[in-house]
Amino acid sequence: MNDNRGGPKVGVLVPYTNVNLEPDLQLMRPRGVTFHFERLGGYDVDKIPGSEQMAGLGASDINESLRLVSGVRPAAVLYGCTSATLTHGAAFDRELAAQIKERSGAVSITAAGALVEASRALGVSRIGLASPYLGEVNDQAAEFLASEGIETVQRADIGRALGNYGQGELTPGEVEALALRADGPGVEAIVLSCTDMRSVEVIDRVEGKTNKPVLTSNQAMVFALSRALRLPMPEGPWGRLLASAKV
Repeated sequence: MNDNRGGPKVGVLVPYTNVNLEPDLQLMRPRGVTFHFERLGGYDVDKIPGSEQMAGLGASDINESLRLVSGVRPAAVLYGCTSATLTHGAAFDRELAAQIKERSGAVSITAAGALVEASRALGVSRIGLASPYLGEVNDQAAEFLASEGIETVQRADIGRALGNYGQGELTPGEVEALALRADGPGVEAIVLSCTDMRSVEVIDRVEGKTNKPVLTSNQAMVFALSRALRLPMPEGPWGRLLASAKV
């Protein structure tokens, strides 16, 4: 019996209320890879995850979580929160990735950085952005992407303040409707930002309805991971990014 192990071990740092990153990564798991998760704190579960909360998570001390996940001797470590670094800017995101690499000895990939890498791989620079974030965080997300040469020409906010659990409780149908509102004239790709939003499940449907590539935080991390470790891209309904990618 082939249990699909024996390949690289990948550590994943995930906010402690996030319930969708783990199942998403298992759905898209590259052959042979095993994922090993460690939870992150640094934010108040009872407060709305606005800019201050997410920036606090990004700036929190991750040394102990990183030490624990490094116990599996990972080939790569994923930083599984997009907004935690979007709120600080691209320079912060790159510095955090460098610190994780130095302390773990592993390839380091952030969710925000993976979205940038995926956009460049597809050659898109004009996007529609959709997320469950508060408007202030979406403003910072657009600024982050603009600093990397990616213009947000259409934006769809969820329209209400979601708590830390509310983001993960959005149904795939709600996420699909949100994604379709991010499409418009001049949009080359639709970006669904948030590692706790059930975006992976709607990629194929949204691409079919818009005829445009869809990028999600978790799908982009799998893309960047597979490319960094020179692994075959996983097969499945994960969109044009993985289907057309070359390692």
